[in-house]
Amino acid sequence: MTDEPGIEAPAAELRRQLAGTLEKDGRLRSPEWHAAVEAVPRHAFVPRFYRQSDAPGVTTWEPVTPETVGQEEWLRLVYSDETWVTQFDGRDIDWTDPRPISNAVPTSSSTLPSLVVRMLEDLDVHEGMNVLEIGTGTGYSTALMCHRLGSEAVTSIETDEGVARRACEALAQSGHTPHLLVGDGRVGHLDRAPYDRLIATCGFRNIPPAWLEQVTPGGVILTTLRGWMRSLGLVKLIVTGDSASGWFSEDDPSFMIARQQDAPESLGMVPGADDGTKRKAAYGPDVLTSSGPAFMAQLAAPDARFFSMPVDGGPHGTFVLDSVTDSFAVLAPMGSGWQVRQGGPRRLWDAVESAVATWEEYGSPSTAAFGVTVSRDGQAVWLGNPNGPQWTLPS
Repeated sequence: MTDEPGIEAPAAELRRQLAGTLEKDGRLRSPEWHAAVEAVPRHAFVPRFYRQSDAPGVTTWEPVTPETVGQEEWLRLVYSDETWVTQFDGRDIDWTDPRPISNAVPTSSSTLPSLVVRMLEDLDVHEGMNVLEIGTGTGYSTALMCHRLGSEAVTSIETDEGVARRACEALAQSGHTPHLLVGDGRVGHLDRAPYDRLIATCGFRNIPPAWLEQVTPGGVILTTLRGWMRSLGLVKLIVTGDSASGWFSEDDPSFMIARQQDAPESLGMVPGADDGTKRKAAYGPDVLTSSGPAFMAQLAAPDARFFSMPVDGGPHGTFVLDSVTDSFAVLAPMGSGWQVRQGGPRRLWDAVESAVATWEEYGSPSTAAFGVTVSRDGQAVWLGNPNGPQWTLPS
């Protein structure tokens, strides 16, 4: 693709424009990463991709290739600050005859460059450091690190064989030869440890213990924590021996969850109409979708998911189901408010309401007010300081 006549000159100009825009927006702060963005050809890593259609109805994704939209438009889209989907439902795409895709879940993508470089800047790398990347994806961020540190300093793990193969080919095409592995990123790669920095480009429900063992004391772990309902956010941890601690960022980036930690297919047992005990709810289901309260709901009910459907033949209600403990909460309209019906070992809505009330008591802060402590004894998110209110991460 990159050898086609007429591509390299406009691609180089688009990279310069992209780097300039990212620098102006405060994402690119160092000359080293600026040079990497200008040098690494993103079009080699996303030669074909899907974008979401804006047509009403069922969510549909449209293929984007030089053939479908024209070379100039394809190149412009490649170098725009957008995330482009490259795989659905864990299956390779037949690019010999690309067609629109509906009712599918994206499982691999090229993350928008502004988030990629923001994370790389936050990683705070220096020459001579050894870096482990969890989630090679298309290989674009891997190539940026190779340009910055040299290929020998970069190890990257991808769980999907097809995705890993394409990334390897694109990296080689671009002149980079990092250490690439196919496997479970949670176990890291002991053979090339210790690492000075670890960066994960997929979301995790907790910090894998192997990461603590393989990152050197004083080193950095940068990853997104997330649950089955939503992302919690980007957290930067400093490792101190067999523990680590740090803070969430102000932003709330969301990455696809690591496949080994994806939610089970079954949402759990839907309760019968007479199951559980009822009370008036202090909060309605909107807390599950509002930014700050939803962050708290995810902390309070880490194994739960929710959906809406008619309740007892009446209006739509919201079901919150915990597939691990078989606990449930069902919210239904009641006058001008809501009624909740709960059952199972955990009172899910009690926990959610308590967490949201604590958040409000502390002034409804952003995610930057929360931190994480990880040790052999457990993992917890805390508010304000390690001695403040805490919520345990799932094991």
